[in-house]
Order: sequence, then C-alpha cells, then structure tokens
Amino acid sequence: MDKRRITEIWIYPIKSLAGIRLPKATVQSKGLQYDRRWMLVDSEGRFLTQREHPEMALFHTAIDKDQLVVRKIKPKVSGLPDSIELSLNGDISGNSAAVQIWDDEVTAVEVDITYSKWFSDHLGFACKLVFFPEGNKRDVDRDYARLGEQVSLADAYPFLIIGQASLDELNQKLDESMSMKRFRPNFVFTGGTAHEEDQWRDFRIGSVNFKGVKPCARCVLTTVNPDTGEKGVEPLKTLSTYRRENGKVYFGENLLPLTTGVVSEGDWIEIITTK
Repeated sequence: MDKRRITEIWIYPIKSLAGIRLPKATVQSKGLQYDRRWMLVDSEGRFLTQREHPEMALFHTAIDKDQLVVRKIKPKVSGLPDSIELSLNGDISGNSAAVQIWDDEVTAVEVDITYSKWFSDHLGFACKLVFFPEGNKRDVDRDYARLGEQVSLADAYPFLIIGQASLDELNQKLDESMSMKRFRPNFVFTGGTAHEEDQWRDFRIGSVNFKGVKPCARCVLTTVNPDTGEKGVEPLKTLSTYRRENGKVYFGENLLPLTTGVVSEGDWIEIITTK
C-alpha cells in the first residue's frame, strides 16, 4: 500500500484572501494557528468572500516575523499604499461587535478603522476588518461535533485535507489543469488513491491525531481563478459529473482535531480507522 505523506500546509489568515504555504504549523483546537482569525464584513456586519467578490483573491498575504503583511496585487489604486501590516500577537483593542458568518452570529473586534478604510478604498465599497479572539465562541455543527468543538472563521470545520491523487483525477477530466489553490485546503498529501480521504475516520499526521468528519461540499468559490480573480464554470461543472451526491458536489474531507501539536511538510500519515 502507498505511504501517505504531507506535502503542503496552508493557512488563510484573513478569510477568503490568498493563503500562505508554511513548512510547519501549530494545530490548535479551532484550526491551524492564525488560520482565518480575521475577516472582512460589510456595513451590515455580514462576512465577505470571493463568492460575491472574486477580486478578493488578489489580496495576497505573507508572514514577516510577528507581522501579517497584506498586499493588493492588482489592479493598483492610485494614491493608495499597496500593502498594510497587522500584528499577529492578537493584541486588538478595537470595539467588539456582533458579525454574521453563514448562520452564525459571533462576537469579533474591529482591528482598526485605518485598516478598514484601506480595504474599503481598494475594494470600492465600505467594509471592516475584524478579528476573532481565540476565547470567543463559535460551535462546530452539532450534528458532527463530538465534544462541543469550536471553529474559527472557516466556513464550517477547523481543517480540510485533500489528496494529490484526487486533484490528479480531476485534472485528467479537465481541458485545462487547475492548481490545488482553487480548493483552499489546510493539508495536501501524496500517496493513496483518489478521494480515499473521504473514508478516513481516525488518523494521525506526525504526532497529531485527527478525525475525518464529512466530505467538503464545494461552492462557486472554487470557480474563481486565484491568480486573476476571474470567475468561470470549472471545476464545478466537471466535478458535478462524478462527485455529486444529494444535490451537492464534494471534494476534500473536513476534519476535527483530537490532539494539538505541530505538523510539518514531510510528516507521514497513519490511518487508524476508516468509515
């Protein structure tokens, strides 16, 4: 049997902006450290994503020491700085407010009006940058939670894993290959067979234990080209021909952590039980 090994680790500090590939990351109860702890909301406090605003893909992020650097790639806006820097230490002293993410209302903190204005000016409409403190509560779907697990500002679950074999199978069916960035996973692995991650129940990455919860239902965000911010019809059009079930299209497996610790590129995966 093929050995399975982690080849990519990704975080997305600000929800729906470009991600950051890391050589190693800390597994926390709500997700990887710094993963989707910030979010843009509209004037009504509702979350913003590439689903409605594909140009958000053109805000790139990077970590420089204890700073999160956000850079607008294109188009440039005359008279505005191309980048901002945010502290990663979580020392936020702004006003708390209720914000909406899907059907959840959570308490977040506006980082600073200066940052909100920078995003508003680049996007062309009023928005705010908010931070979700680690101690604030957001429950995982109770139909799948084991012990009242929490999640950050990810869509529904703390972690997402996808096998390279799953993407390879999809690309064989597409006229033009797509990168894994379309699917915004936290973990990518090699080895095994296409979509076998759907069947994992208990498994270990390095020394950290996880539980496979359910396959991830995919939406139009996957049709946004992460390099151009343009929206098309693929890969959903092709995925729907062989990965549709109960009216939804699935790609990747949602996870809950059973333990915490550090995971690294190159870590082996040990499958303990399957569904």
